[in-house]
Amino acid sequence: MQQTFERAMAVWGSDAGLALIGIVAGFAFYKLLAFLIARCTKPDSATRLFFDAAAGSIGVSLCLAALNAVLHSVQQDLPLLETIQRITILLLILSITWAAVKCTSAIGEVIVKMNPAFEDEWKRARKVETQTRFLVRCLNVVIVLVGVGSALMTFDSVNQIGTSLLASAGVGGIILGFAARPVLSNLLAGMQIALTQPFRIDDVLFVEDQWCWVEEVTATYVVVRVWDLRRLVIPLQWFIENPFQNWSRHTTELMGTVFIWVDYGMPIDPLRNEFLRLIGDSPLWNGTTATVQVVDSGEKAIQIRFLMSAKNSNTLWDLRCYMRESMISYVQTQYPQYLPRFRAQMLEDDGEPGLGAAPPPPSSEFSQR
Repeated sequence: MQQTFERAMAVWGSDAGLALIGIVAGFAFYKLLAFLIARCTKPDSATRLFFDAAAGSIGVSLCLAALNAVLHSVQQDLPLLETIQRITILLLILSITWAAVKCTSAIGEVIVKMNPAFEDEWKRARKVETQTRFLVRCLNVVIVLVGVGSALMTFDSVNQIGTSLLASAGVGGIILGFAARPVLSNLLAGMQIALTQPFRIDDVLFVEDQWCWVEEVTATYVVVRVWDLRRLVIPLQWFIENPFQNWSRHTTELMGTVFIWVDYGMPIDPLRNEFLRLIGDSPLWNGTTATVQVVDSGEKAIQIRFLMSAKNSNTLWDLRCYMRESMISYVQTQYPQYLPRFRAQMLEDDGEPGLGAAPPPPSSEFSQR
């Protein structure tokens, strides 16, 4: 065993030196390429971003390519040559796949950088970012599948298995289609969402009674951030099959309401004047909508709606809470006699209404709303 190993090392002596020279030459070429790109391009240029993202994988690929060229130029029959060549080709394919994935992953960053979300172009920038990130992930999946498949095809046993599988490709395709139906349906739904854009990254959605923001769009699911910082992971197919609300599809401005119940004797004009004064002084209001209307009248009380608008959903929530607190406080201090309350009707012993009996008043249940 030892003599065989020593004999193999003696035969490999000169060729191993050539292989080492090839690796050094590939690494030197990589360093030269990195130097030229660093000198000839700006740090924020597309070429620089692509190269920086895939620098390590490119260097490994160049070294393996040089080593593979040297090994295939060897004329004599060396021990273990075929095995080493096969391993080198396998590593070269994997390194090229790695480099391709890194380059395609940099596409998203380059496109996002080239389309900044300025104040007057935020919709287009978010649309481009959503489409780009989804397509980049799909492309990465395809590259990995092709790379792994190419690497496996370097083995003879895999080739034989692949040939036998081709004979039953029809049945296998049907079985695979049924087995991968959830994954395929999400991929197709993702492509439809990327093209039609029912929502984009950072859009405000109302999903499953949750107020949330789109945080991440992957190839098969969407991650949304709920207002209390929880995360919901929703399959893409859900958005195709179920309705949802998008509060920022065309603009972030929204209108909101505040309802209060008061007695029939409550004058409306003082409420309207106080509401307009408060909302006019509030920095949360965007100056678009501010109305006061009686929208319901029951047998016991009337319902007043305060309608207002704000620049986005967060601001609107704060504005609604502020106006609700302010209007309730105003009624409590200025018109406490018109708050919803219980009234009793006095009855005599014979069941007839007594003197001074009042009509049925508003129920106090409204004071809880």
